[in-house]
Amino acid sequence: MAAASKPRILVVDDEPGLRDMLAIMFKREGLDVTLAPGFATGRDAILHSPEPYAVVLTDLLMPDGNGLDLLTLVKQRTVQTEVIMMTAHGALETAVDAMKRGAYDFVSKPFATTELRALVQKALEKRAIVAENEQLRAKLGREQGREVVFRSEAMRKIFDLTQSISRARTTVLITGESGTGKERIARAIHEASDRRGKPFLVVNCGAIPEALIEAELFGHERGAFTGAVSSRLGLFREAEGGTVLLDEVGELAPATQVKLLRVLQERKVRSVGAAAEVPIDVRVLAATNRNVEDEVRAGRFRQDLYYRLNVIRVEVPPLRSRRDDIRPLAEHFLKQSAGEQGKDIRALSPDALRTLEGYDFPGNVRELENVLERAVALAKGMTIGLGDLPGELAGAAAQATPDLVLLPDAGCNLDEVLGEVERRLLLQALERSGGVRTHAAKILGVTLRSLRYRLHKHALGDAGDDPDSDPPSEQT
Repeated sequence: MAAASKPRILVVDDEPGLRDMLAIMFKREGLDVTLAPGFATGRDAILHSPEPYAVVLTDLLMPDGNGLDLLTLVKQRTVQTEVIMMTAHGALETAVDAMKRGAYDFVSKPFATTELRALVQKALEKRAIVAENEQLRAKLGREQGREVVFRSEAMRKIFDLTQSISRARTTVLITGESGTGKERIARAIHEASDRRGKPFLVVNCGAIPEALIEAELFGHERGAFTGAVSSRLGLFREAEGGTVLLDEVGELAPATQVKLLRVLQERKVRSVGAAAEVPIDVRVLAATNRNVEDEVRAGRFRQDLYYRLNVIRVEVPPLRSRRDDIRPLAEHFLKQSAGEQGKDIRALSPDALRTLEGYDFPGNVRELENVLERAVALAKGMTIGLGDLPGELAGAAAQATPDLVLLPDAGCNLDEVLGEVERRLLLQALERSGGVRTHAAKILGVTLRSLRYRLHKHALGDAGDDPDSDPPSEQT
């Protein structure tokens, strides 16, 4: 068996004595230590590292840069890396700002080595727990055939919440637009709980007629109504020891809402036509795409039932507000659909990927999954191209940037239009790269010197991370 690799730690500080001391100390702790004497070398170490560091220790103020900017860069690459700020200034505002940006903690110079050693150890332990949870989620997702894929910080926070509430018996209300993955969130809560070996049953409250929903949920006795030729336990008793998801709970009729409230309060159910109640041990999760508060104000949803369901709230954001998830989701659905259809399709073309990332997806994750399934079915090569995507996606992308492709009826000043397009693309590349010019140049397919020339031309010389000296030349 291969030995486990050592946790990797990066120390960024312009004081040679401090760097050497920390290197000796952490190597004795069994860590793989990389040293960087300033912002630029620290940035390069982060960008060119084959895998993310476990922990980054960085000074706040260095001659060539700011530790907060380094923190932002680290978190843009991966939120799993824990960052500890070291500062001789000890300003509370700086500490608060660092924590808001995602720092694990901070220490003020001079500090006790025992304090820093303990802080790094706790950061490593936290990272190990997060990694273990992610492996568990992936394993559970594969077992269920419904792996949940994400990269955005918004979804990471949601899954951290699902982990913390998974072992409770508390009811959870999951809200969000249709197609955002509310059922998958509910399944993740169930699979992370000690009920995972028991049933996870889902009922779509809006798909069952009002006359039948009570029997579907609570069961019925033989002969309780016309057509009841045999008795049925009902969803709550069938899920004994497990979890019930009431999907589209906002669609329940008022009479059923009253009975559901009693079940949640008493933990007992009475089958239709039965004389006695039966105790149940079931965790209830509910999901809806409606604004439940508006439904309560309008009198269509009982306030007491709302309070009973809304003990813990999970709000799933639409896909358009977490575009970082589009690429990993698209790649996941591509692999899934290619496997199901028996086709050797391995990638999305850059144009296709850009189009997907620029589309708003009103149908959210469900629509993205359908788009990839269709694209795989139509594709003739090993790569999904722009022509394999539905026409409305390409049309929406074109409408989003009409000045790139449409000539106004009254004509235009070509130099001004091209200049404005160039300026917008420069700003977008800087934003996407976190202000790192070498990355922005790579995104735009130009040299660093050419990028600096264009930034200077558009009076964007202060944008990015490395200030210009002399105005560069386009030709060099």
